[in-house]
Amino acid sequence: MKHNAMAIDVRTRITYSVLAIMTIMFSLGKDLMAQTNTSTVKNIVLVHGGLVDGSGWKGVYKALKKDGYTVAIVQNPTISLADDVAVTKRAIAAQNGPVILVGHSYGGVVITEAGNDPKVAGLV
Repeated sequence: MKHNAMAIDVRTRITYSVLAIMTIMFSLGKDLMAQTNTSTVKNIVLVHGGLVDGSGWKGVYKALKKDGYTVAIVQNPTISLADDVAVTKRAIAAQNGPVILVGHSYGGVVITEAGNDPKVAGLV
């Protein structure tokens, strides 16, 4: 029971942290769009950390979908950085238009490497 409570607590903290970051990012509005040189970014790719999987993004996924965004959750194998970057780049390629990459923990390393793709408008 204690382990389950800790897992829920960690997921809750992660979800609230990501939502806070995304709120700040999207509150930049026109400034963000001017910097990325795109009119609208509606594609978001979520990348999990090293000791978790993509299911931790479930709440964020639902909230973004509800707001009309196209959202993809990358399920990285976490075998090697190169493999994780390759999987993330495939998720970017599958999007129709510019993409915002969001990474948690180790996912930040992955999105930094994958973020040089021309479709990437920003990193969170």
